Amino acid sequence: MATIHIVSIGKLKDKHVQTLESDYLKRFKDPKINLHELKGHQENIDLEMKEISLKLDQLKKNKSIEVFIMTEHGKTYNSVNFSNLFFKYLELSKDVVFVIGGAAGFSKEFLAEFKNLTSLSPMTFPHRLARLLLIEQIYRAYTINKGHPYHKD
Repeated sequence: MATIHIVSIGKLKDKHVQTLESDYLKRFKDPKINLHELKGHQENIDLEMKEISLKLDQLKKNKSIEVFIMTEHGKTYNSVNFSNLFFKYLELSKDVVFVIGGAAGFSKEFLAEFKNLTSLSPMTFPHRLARLLLIEQIYRAYTINKGHPYHKD
């Protein structure tokens, strides 16, 4: 099966959030989730977009990838629809890459390069919480796909 990548600007430093994130990550056997924490550049959006672009180029070097840019301006999904979309790409043996920007977000030029602009909510979250919410939703998508009772309709 394909791999899931989460690319985020900045390093997660909050021990409480790290504990919650680790709890979800240890539940995954397959697919594997790789976290890529990129250097933040104090809201220098051009440098951050360059960091993300370099990482995406690296990830697609030997593998077909599908990129989801996490932005409050993206499309919202309910959990079942998100699970269906997400697993469609995994079943095509594509690595799925979720990208979380820094405090400055993403440039309009960068966003224009991608078709999967995805929102967790129309609200804006600090990147550490957005990352935790995303990981929980990936886990929820996984349980929906496997018919596990974690997700209640």
